[in-house]
Amino acid sequence: MTLVAPSVSAPFSEDILARAKSNSSFREVVSTGPHAQVVVMTLPPAGEIGEEVHSDVDQILVFVEGEGIAVLDGERHPVTPGDLVLVPAGTRHNFVNESSADLKLYTVYTSPKHAPGTIHRTKAEADADEGPN
Repeated sequence: MTLVAPSVSAPFSEDILARAKSNSSFREVVSTGPHAQVVVMTLPPAGEIGEEVHSDVDQILVFVEGEGIAVLDGERHPVTPGDLVLVPAGTRHNFVNESSADLKLYTVYTSPKHAPGTIHRTKAEADADEGPN
């Protein structure tokens, strides 16, 4: 089930590390402004975001718990807590959890990618909501 709150563009200030670490949903939109969006994500063991390309959206991902693999234009790079990955618009990318623990992160899209307040409890919900990339 996708939950969506009303669109808001209020200032946002929160302990994003704590919010990301406590998140259990695949994706939760935390804040949306006119030019950027903050989202927390959890990838379960063997989970992945799914290969995609954002043609007009840059994405910054910061990893806070767990270990995984960033696949950027076919090249694999390990990610661990404290790592930041910048995915410029037009880059084919995927993030995969190949460990036995959850991979937790927060991401910033510029400009917003998802409806404000969106919560996808699972990747299957996200895929059903978004359709093919």
